[in-house]
Amino acid sequence: MFLTLLALSLSPLPQQSTCSSATTANAHMEGKSILETAVAAGSFKTLAAAVGAAGLTETLSGPGPFTVFAPTDDAFAKLPKGTLDSLLKPENKGKLADILTYHVVAGRVTAAEALKLDFAPTVLGQAARLEVTKGEGGKTVLTIDGARVVTTDIVCSNGVIHVIDAVILPRPNIVETAKSTGKFNTLLAAAKAAGLVEALSGKEPLTVFAPTDAAFAKLPAGTVENLLKPENKDQLAAILKLHVVSGRKLAKDVLASKELPTLNGKALKVAMSGDSATVGGAVISATDVLAGNGVIHVIDSVILP
Repeated sequence: MFLTLLALSLSPLPQQSTCSSATTANAHMEGKSILETAVAAGSFKTLAAAVGAAGLTETLSGPGPFTVFAPTDDAFAKLPKGTLDSLLKPENKGKLADILTYHVVAGRVTAAEALKLDFAPTVLGQAARLEVTKGEGGKTVLTIDGARVVTTDIVCSNGVIHVIDAVILPRPNIVETAKSTGKFNTLLAAAKAAGLVEALSGKEPLTVFAPTDAAFAKLPAGTVENLLKPENKDQLAAILKLHVVSGRKLAKDVLASKELPTLNGKALKVAMSGDSATVGGAVISATDVLAGNGVIHVIDSVILP
């Protein structure tokens, strides 16, 4: 099962993109800023209006450089009815700015460079997932959080634009993501009792090997109740930190590792047994559940020191 889940992430990346490029237009665009280029193109009116409403005009007209994954007017039109009108209201300026800065990466990232990356570190502080697949005729398809990159490498005076066919939205953090599944109630209660919710909700990227409620239920009777007592807070925190690794580790990164250093200070051994992968002896049952501040891999038992 684990090897099936890894099939896409382990596929070799092509050396050169065959996504549509805009090299013919680049000679005309190099003297224009990102915002000027978008306005001149005529297909980014909604994006330009949103940038203005979010107070980002000066930023995207500045020296940068920036890389913008720019949704077209048609991409914005795919949002649920009323969403855009709501976002453009003054009271939602902060939320709109978060969404737009999630489309922006500091520095110039060409399509060729993007093809080699797993994540694009956005100006918002979150990382958007980059994936490469094969489309019709074997052409390379680059996506960012599922949005297809349809035109690449539009060179501007202060950066580069890659055109995408959908608006991408910031992901909830690890705690919110785990809560939304309904399968990690015990883990979340334990994180709260151990005083770790803030750390798991922060900006520092983390990888969490998350035991399900069923995994916690495998522990001897009374174990969870005892650990949740205030006097056992340190012991509980030590156990939970054994499930957390600093940085974003996708399934392919986990599989390539023999050991993973945890926030507990101890390392978890990674092993393969047939078609299954284990970490610290626990079987990894699902991989690459992405969150705004990291990634979750689901495990079938609680790892103990």
